[in-house]
Amino acid sequence: MQHQLTNPAAVALTQPRPNLRRRGVVRFLREAAETLGLVVTLYALVNLASARFIVEGDSMQPNFATGQFLLISRANYLIGQPERGDIVVFHYPLNPEMDFIKRVIGLPGDTVEMIDTRVHVNGAELDEPYIREACLPQNCRDQRWEVSAGQYFVMGDNRNESRDSRAFGPVDRRYMVGEALVRYWPLQDLGIVSQYRYSGETEITD
Repeated sequence: MQHQLTNPAAVALTQPRPNLRRRGVVRFLREAAETLGLVVTLYALVNLASARFIVEGDSMQPNFATGQFLLISRANYLIGQPERGDIVVFHYPLNPEMDFIKRVIGLPGDTVEMIDTRVHVNGAELDEPYIREACLPQNCRDQRWEVSAGQYFVMGDNRNESRDSRAFGPVDRRYMVGEALVRYWPLQDLGIVSQYRYSGETEITD
């Protein structure tokens, strides 16, 4: 009985070769899909944690000017509460499609008063070095507000040109968008937003 000798090299040549090109395309598509998924996830997280805001109007001068772009942290108020002195962006209570930027003056449970054009909280006059100018009597008439639980009294730094809680009352917590953290445009204004802390608290500067 004769045995036919087989050439190993010939056998190897007859075995099917893997389609390297196809495997490369599949791998590329899989990695592209994973990268896209990561980008979408990161974008969603960034938008959940932050927002962008463009300053319009003079109500926060001299500290903010029309045309400045701000980065607003939503995360700060997801894990904490607004503090007195914070610069906040919120939905205008009378038209929630509009956003305003103001400074937190009164916290839940506070009594806020205008006395002789000066702001008093719980009977004590606030030191307010950040305001643009002294408020005129016709714009800061003597008045008193009780800030309820879950509400915040907000005012613009340009008291004579600001529509704020003096006009529409304290703002519900649910309308708060977040805290202003960074100016990022124009580039010459790039920097961290100052958050003023009153007596007994730390003052944060640029």
